[in-house]
Amino acid sequence: MRGNRAFVGLLLLPALFFLIVFYVYPTVFNLQNSLTDLSLFGLRRGGRWVGLRNYVDTVWLTLISVSVRIVLGLLLALLVNSDTLRRWRLATLFHVILIVPWATPPIVAVVIWRWMLDPRAGVVNKLLMVSGLVPEPVAFLSDVTFVWPSLITIITWNTLPLVTLTFLASLKAIPSEVLEAASVDGASKLRSVWHVVLPHLMPAVVVMTLMSTFWTFNNFVYVWLTTGAGPGLYTNVMATEVYLKAFVDGRMGYSSALGIVMAAIMTAFGLLYLRFVVRRELREAF
Repeated sequence: MRGNRAFVGLLLLPALFFLIVFYVYPTVFNLQNSLTDLSLFGLRRGGRWVGLRNYVDTVWLTLISVSVRIVLGLLLALLVNSDTLRRWRLATLFHVILIVPWATPPIVAVVIWRWMLDPRAGVVNKLLMVSGLVPEPVAFLSDVTFVWPSLITIITWNTLPLVTLTFLASLKAIPSEVLEAASVDGASKLRSVWHVVLPHLMPAVVVMTLMSTFWTFNNFVYVWLTTGAGPGLYTNVMATEVYLKAFVDGRMGYSSALGIVMAAIMTAFGLLYLRFVVRRELREAF
């Protein structure tokens, strides 16, 4: 028995080593730096004070993009699962259409959308001008009027399929007897969706809302590669602020402190996930 435990411990040593080197040590080092005024260049460069704007922008981006994904995901899942699409045998086509954005890496998705939204060569501007909707090209990624909607569109396009497919799987799991009973009782399609389907989908909605919030709040790739936190610092969120303070301003201590704040907020989301999802699964299991 002891020999088996020693053998298992030996097998776990490589994983434990990488965990300590790439997770525990950076976390402790970051926590230590957050309590200092460490500067990458030895001098603290003064930055323009923006107060809580980075926090507000992060919360705004998270709230809007997650809400859009959840609502569109529900609508698309209901559409794909509808009798009409199955009768026309279009459900498989919609599955394929959903998988393509999901299978696209975020970096590739950003490159594609940057080209599509380009003022000079972008297909979006060409279509808008040909249709007469705009008299001149629109700078989607450098105009403060359009940059946030454009950013949310890119994030939604790349991440919506996962939300939709999750809801679709939950729809498939609803017992047909329940829907048939609602129909026999005289419930319309809309009432069946509201009183039968949505309650069954709520666990999946809670899970995807929490997970999407977690992913978006911690998002760096989409914002940085799409706008570089610009124009100016108009789309600067907490994740990009951590990078800018560390590697542009050289204020490692300040950047580490921001990272600790982000980690604390994401830990809170993790606790919410455990509270609403894992505990519920444990109750159902036992």
